[in-house]
Amino acid sequence: MESIGLIRDFLKDRLGVEPENVVPGALLAELGVDSLMMLELMFEFEDRFGIKLSRDIKTPRTVGEMVSLMDGLIAKSKS
Repeated sequence: MESIGLIRDFLKDRLGVEPENVVPGALLAELGVDSLMMLELMFEFEDRFGIKLSRDIKTPRTVGEMVSLMDGLIAKSKS
């Protein structure tokens, strides 16, 4: 599953956000993602892709920033 799919599934399951609303320009806070939910999403990403996130990463503000972060880490882990 690609990272946008993970984000869409996570937000649908946890917050009831419809997948069509999870677009790159959407602000995560406006979708209902608070700091605790962000940590849960990051842990889900780590578990799903077997990637350990650095604790000093900049917190993404938008879905697009989150996708870029996740996709970059996935690509880096494969090289």
